[in-house]
Amino acid sequence: MEYKLIACDMDETLLNNEHLCPRANIEAIMKASKEYGVKFVPATGRGFAQISKVLKELGLDDVEDEYVISYNGASLSENKGSKVLSFNGLDYDIMKELAEFGWGKDVCVLIGTFEGPYGYDMKDNERQRLIGQGLKFVEKKEKDVSFLKDTPICKILFQSEDIEYLHSLEAQIDNRLKEKVTISYSSNRYMEINRKGVHKGQGLKELAKLLNIPMEQTIAIGDNYNDLSMLEVAGLSIAANNAVDDVKEVCDYVTKADNNEGVVAEAIRKYIFHEDI
Repeated sequence: MEYKLIACDMDETLLNNEHLCPRANIEAIMKASKEYGVKFVPATGRGFAQISKVLKELGLDDVEDEYVISYNGASLSENKGSKVLSFNGLDYDIMKELAEFGWGKDVCVLIGTFEGPYGYDMKDNERQRLIGQGLKFVEKKEKDVSFLKDTPICKILFQSEDIEYLHSLEAQIDNRLKEKVTISYSSNRYMEINRKGVHKGQGLKELAKLLNIPMEQTIAIGDNYNDLSMLEVAGLSIAANNAVDDVKEVCDYVTKADNNEGVVAEAIRKYIFHEDI
């Protein structure tokens, strides 16, 4: 099979533990693009405006006919001019109810917007993580979201380093609300909540249709629960060596390399360059 499109998670997959892209990944992605005509598309929980540094390293920043699936599939954008092609965000009222629920728990509440996240009850470890990722964020002290009434809401997150505690909160969310959202988990520290039906898999299918690329010719690469939807619909699914077990179990291939060693480089060498590795 000759694959034409790679959708790849960023944190803990494309990027190493220092939130940098290993040189091996950069070189493989550039070669796949220039010599094999393969499109490389970040599929991330981050916002498209928050990954320009990585796009520049890959030669994809502000380039026409190159794309990003962001906010877990809530936004599909073209890199040239950061043009939003489609957006499926959370309704304000749903976000407000979820925020109020989160304020009553031992979590940091992050509300994602195009301008960046707004954070409530942030602990220093999350603050330093966002700074280390180079992400712009606004920390809010007052428990109020009314200033976001007319702002597009991409998603809402609950953050805790106790992933078991986060999973336990899902059962406490009112079923009426859960029927209106898609819940996933990432980085072993986030519960991510999007509009119902919005996920990376839906974003990959939308982009493949736009580019007239059969799903059989797509590859998805990821490491965590918010990647499952795209791993399940892609023609070929690849898990990073450092992926959670549930992700490894559904994938066609698990790399020998972890995210510090070049997960994407290994995948491209094996399935695009057809090297015997």
